[in-house]
Amino acid sequence: IETRVLKQAVKRNLNRFPEDFMFELHADEIENLVSQFVIPSKSKLGGSKPFAFTEQGVAMLSSVLNSKKAIAVNIAIMRTFVVLRNSLLSLEEISKRITEVENKFPDIYNALNFLMETNQQETEQKQRSPIGFQKK
Repeated sequence: IETRVLKQAVKRNLNRFPEDFMFELHADEIENLVSQFVIPSKSKLGGSKPFAFTEQGVAMLSSVLNSKKAIAVNIAIMRTFVVLRNSLLSLEEISKRITEVENKFPDIYNALNFLMETNQQETEQKQRSPIGFQKK
């Protein structure tokens, strides 16, 4: 999809893009991007300021555009949200079960925590780089 078509679609649907979904870059931000070779030059922008989209803005953008690829991206985003929601529910269930075990067996829980902390400390000690003279 051409940039011009993308910008037209966004401008026709500005009510779908609040400030936390999309914003225009300022002149100093554009200058910084050009100087870092992130974008080739100001002449490539055609005199207009580029849009920057947040994660939610990209999701909304895929629903505004009507190309096959945009529709596929929108479907993938919706499916991802479903998977995330199901994962969160599973996580909540696991968390609840762990809390039940903690309450049922506090001594075992404390012992496991002690072992995990000891193991973490040992790992941190092993990761330290040796100091001083080393013989080859």
